[in-house]
Amino acid sequence: MHPRQLRCIITLRTSYTSNAAPITFSKSTIRSLRIIPSSQSPTLSRTSRTQPLLLSLRRVFPPSMAPRPALEKQYMSSGTKPTKQIAEPRPSASILLISPTNEILLLHRVRTSTSFASAHVFPGGNLSSTQDGDIPSPTSPNRHLDGRPYRLGAIRECFEESGILLAKRKDGGGELLDVEEEVREKGRKDVHAGRVRFEDWVESMGGVVDVDGLIPFTRWITPTNLPKRFTTQMYIYFFPLAQTSKSTTLPSKSVMPVPTSDGGVEHTAALFASCSEWLSQARRNEVILFPPQYYLMSLLSPFLSPSRFLDAEELQAQRDKVLEFLKGDGGDGKGIPWADKAMSPIGIMMRKSDGRSVLGLEKPGPELKGSGRGGDEKRVVLVKFGKEGPRDVEVREKAEILAEEKAFIQKEGEAKL
Repeated sequence: MHPRQLRCIITLRTSYTSNAAPITFSKSTIRSLRIIPSSQSPTLSRTSRTQPLLLSLRRVFPPSMAPRPALEKQYMSSGTKPTKQIAEPRPSASILLISPTNEILLLHRVRTSTSFASAHVFPGGNLSSTQDGDIPSPTSPNRHLDGRPYRLGAIRECFEESGILLAKRKDGGGELLDVEEEVREKGRKDVHAGRVRFEDWVESMGGVVDVDGLIPFTRWITPTNLPKRFTTQMYIYFFPLAQTSKSTTLPSKSVMPVPTSDGGVEHTAALFASCSEWLSQARRNEVILFPPQYYLMSLLSPFLSPSRFLDAEELQAQRDKVLEFLKGDGGDGKGIPWADKAMSPIGIMMRKSDGRSVLGLEKPGPELKGSGRGGDEKRVVLVKFGKEGPRDVEVREKAEILAEEKAFIQKEGEAKL
């Protein structure tokens, strides 16, 4: 039943009948209705044999009550003891793929996807033991560490999902492997169908998978109260810069093919845009970005600013600033570099000022308890979880949010006096 059509049926057993007498109240009536002990009501004391009732409908059905979206309930209860058995996080990997003009690739997930439906995500997916080699067991200390299986899985999934191949020529020249479009697309389908191992196919094309080109950039472990959990290694990969001067034209497809969707199997579109543009679209609720995607792009956005007036030297200077940033700990004083940060978002409060959930990022998840690893203690993610997914996402400093909320509650209290 829709919340606006909510009705409450109260049963009173009267002295005149043994049958229940249903009385229906509208939601507007519930706002002011309060059930009291029969001894305090002349009407009820004459007509009812009910036991004293201490129930206040105002508490049961507050005026602003509405069903909480599933994601909100799961994230906001992730700091409490789980009511069900905790799901084992599946190993996965994703790539923040930076184009020769310092734009970033996002894929639009299909509406029927069981994970991140309709959202824009980084290319990536689950690891495969047949494709990516031996995956560390759940009890292995390497389960949540960067390693070759994660790197192979990230590059393989990127190839399957976007058609972009992150591989270099075997002859050691350092150049990216160039594969004709028809051959590349056939290989893409064969790898996805499991007819050939990705690494073997790349080798047959005269190349090697460029696992060394990936730069670790945080680990994300799904909160414990979500039914599907992942331990996801994030990477950054910089495509070689175009050697043209002051141009945003992408290099020829021999350097980087134009990204394409996988034909609607998992994604409907694959597009490059600046980090700032993706974030702006999310703020206008034109695209859906989950907290990890929004958070990571908000970190890169100040450094990567594509422009038609930038040449290769200036674009490289932006990348150098990113690399320097990654050496630090993000300013939280914990000394954990971005490559080693592990985050498992936990709901720490619900903002009274705008109704958004505030997700803390400092905890690494129960799997890494006692490991010495942690996330970001300086920043939090604000988000409003709707039926269609996260909306109104924002990254702010935790101290600012706590101060704002304290001031709002104090001002609200003064207004009621």
